[in-house]
Amino acid sequence: MQYLLLVYTDPELMAKLPPEEFSVKMRDCIRHSDDQKTQGKLVMCQQLEPTTAARTVRVRNGRAAVLDGPFAETKEMLAGFNLVEADSMEEAVRMAHELPWTAYGSIEIRPVGDFEAMRRRVGA
Repeated sequence: MQYLLLVYTDPELMAKLPPEEFSVKMRDCIRHSDDQKTQGKLVMCQQLEPTTAARTVRVRNGRAAVLDGPFAETKEMLAGFNLVEADSMEEAVRMAHELPWTAYGSIEIRPVGDFEAMRRRVGA
């Protein structure tokens, strides 16, 4: 089963992380991801650009609005994701614990739904 590990970071905590320490953590994280990919556990991972580069699109009462940045009222911002193959939620949680970013935010773990089943259900 696939799980999406959504990596959220707190910009204030990240700003306190010395650049050389960030480089060490990121290098270790990338190497760990490479190992997981070789083992067939990591489908893909990607870092996102800062929230200042984001736009939010919303339609309410037939009117569209495009807002600068994310719209969520939160201290932590979505920084990236890992799409992993895991045998259970417990294994996906363990995989999230292996990422260093839990000390600078949080990682939300969500099972990936069966989109092809939805396609069949709605006749698309």
